[in-house]
Amino acid sequence: MYLNNLLTIVSSKRSFSLVFAAALGLVTLSACGVRYDMQDQPRYKAYKESSFFSDKRASRDMPDGTVARGQLRENKAFYTGKIDNPDLNVVVPTTVGPTGNTLVSSFPNDIDEFPVPVTKELIDRGQERYNIYCIVCHGPGGNADGMIVRRGFSPPPTYHDDRLRNAPVGHFFDVITNGWGKMNSYAAAVQPADRWAIIAYIRTLQAAQSPDQNVKMNNTNTSNSAVPKQAPSPNANTRGGAQ
Repeated sequence: MYLNNLLTIVSSKRSFSLVFAAALGLVTLSACGVRYDMQDQPRYKAYKESSFFSDKRASRDMPDGTVARGQLRENKAFYTGKIDNPDLNVVVPTTVGPTGNTLVSSFPNDIDEFPVPVTKELIDRGQERYNIYCIVCHGPGGNADGMIVRRGFSPPPTYHDDRLRNAPVGHFFDVITNGWGKMNSYAAAVQPADRWAIIAYIRTLQAAQSPDQNVKMNNTNTSNSAVPKQAPSPNANTRGGAQ
């Protein structure tokens, strides 16, 4: 009696295992079939031809007015250095300087005031960025005597002539953003906030070498604590060799 009951239990478990294995196999085959269909569903690859659209292009343009998240940039002055409605057809007169640089003497579309508060922290940040990106050409005091100029590269204009001393801050922002003459654009390396910081530091260099003249910063003059007493010596930076 005991042996017969034991054989019945073993047989029942074996039958259950066979049924379970068969069901699992059906589910697996079914799942593989669904995945295969999803992988091969109709779709377009980039730049492939489409028979659905009239222009035959599968890749579609962004709708007009599309703005990426965080890229609205409503403050035109901050992001461009230009006035709200610039005259794109204005002709800016240019002259050639003594070192062969193309110089502009009027700045009709550039803003004349900083779009950010000018603080000591901003100027300190500008000095740090200036020493990284600008000093090699423009020199530690803005006198166009940077190390690569001493090595034979043609000098840029000095910041201390009347033309650039009276130039609006938007002009400097435009040059950093888009480049000018032999200077390439630094838009990829220097973010807009840091461009304004560099310009604030340039204004302090100008003020330091021309203490009898006012330097416009955010519609007010900078405090004495924000402007260095004198410009750094041209020989202060000795990295890269002697003059």
